Amino acid sequence: MKSIFLYFKDSLTYNDDLFMTEHIYDDVHVVLFGLKSLIDLPKTNQAIQNQIQAPNESKESVVQHLQDIGDKITTKEQALSAIFNGKLLIYITGNPSYFISVIPINKELQRSIEAPTNESVLQGSQYSFNEDRNINVGLLRKEIVSEKLKVKDVTIGQDNTRNISVLYYESKADQQMIDKVIQLLEKNKSKELHHIQDLTKMLGLSGWNVVSQLYTTELPQEASTAIFKGKIVLFVDRFPFALILPSMIGDMFMLENDRNFTYPLMISIRSLRIFGFLMTLILPSLYVALVSVNPEVLRIELALSVAQSREGVPYPAFVEIIIMLLILELILEASVRLPKSVGPTITMVGGIILGQAVVEAKLVSNLLIIILAAVTIANSTIVGVQNSTSIRLFKYIILIFSASFGVLGILVGLFFVCAYLSSINTFGVPYLNVKFSKDDLNNG
Repeated sequence: MKSIFLYFKDSLTYNDDLFMTEHIYDDVHVVLFGLKSLIDLPKTNQAIQNQIQAPNESKESVVQHLQDIGDKITTKEQALSAIFNGKLLIYITGNPSYFISVIPINKELQRSIEAPTNESVLQGSQYSFNEDRNINVGLLRKEIVSEKLKVKDVTIGQDNTRNISVLYYESKADQQMIDKVIQLLEKNKSKELHHIQDLTKMLGLSGWNVVSQLYTTELPQEASTAIFKGKIVLFVDRFPFALILPSMIGDMFMLENDRNFTYPLMISIRSLRIFGFLMTLILPSLYVALVSVNPEVLRIELALSVAQSREGVPYPAFVEIIIMLLILELILEASVRLPKSVGPTITMVGGIILGQAVVEAKLVSNLLIIILAAVTIANSTIVGVQNSTSIRLFKYIILIFSASFGVLGILVGLFFVCAYLSSINTFGVPYLNVKFSKDDLNNG
């Protein structure tokens, strides 16, 4: 036993939260190993005693009970890994050939199930995923009460291990895609996983795509709907959201929560999102095209009104809108980074003062401020933070074409955006596919 103490002492140097405690369970001497920062030792110890306590128990029966409530570990390396994964190790004195690894009562280190913070729900379940992977799997189990919901766990990493749960519906998901995802994760088990970019590389997806091929959501209702459609859901330790693949263009406009409204309302809401998508892409470019390149397209009254609003502005329309768009991007980024108590107030006041000041200083036109406000509102109608961010980038591409070729440049820019989106596919499923089914992998 002395060598075991020395091994853990050498391996866990500078880890003062390690405990090594001797205990007696009905005349059986044991040593408990674990991290007091992760394990609630008094509650765990009491729970073990309640499970093995019985009258007239022999020493062999107690040892057998301890083996039944845990798993045998035969190497010191496995024991060390179990400790850092938050498990309790039991060493039975006189049995130096193995340890017993027990799942303890953990300390409350994760937040409880709360309402979603990044995705608003008008009519639907008001709870969201959190950082505990097992809780997230449990939430989906409550949404999908069926034996066909399958869960496969994979451990990734050597220095910093993370567990990934792969969830799918057996009769609806394509087995070929499931096997490929699990095979890629198993193949990259030795690599470290710190963020979504690492996971994207492990799955063999391009990390340079503007549009993410992994759709994220914190709503169990959306994740369960994706599973029923045959998609795969991934949960990663300490990631408070579900990762859904394959991602498709419909994820920008369609929420399962929309189906809680009547059909006319659902169609109207989704049509508004599509209109907001097109408005975000086209409106800034249309301003530049009609002011700088093709003013003859406007009616004479509207052309005179636009010219009057730009009277005294020293910059071309393209430079004017680029400057204001970049300032607007800074305001949006600041609204995310600032504390919630002061962020909305500061960004609103800053936006109002800035907009009024630049107009009075004759640096930009009144019409441009209206267009920027409309574009910002329209961009916010798109579902998902990653989707709205990618659309913000696409509008600059179309803006450059419109500054060079006018209205024709808008059409050229839209053509390039559509061509780019059509080139994206995830495990053989095209991004522009509107309705996904497991047969899409076979049909191309």
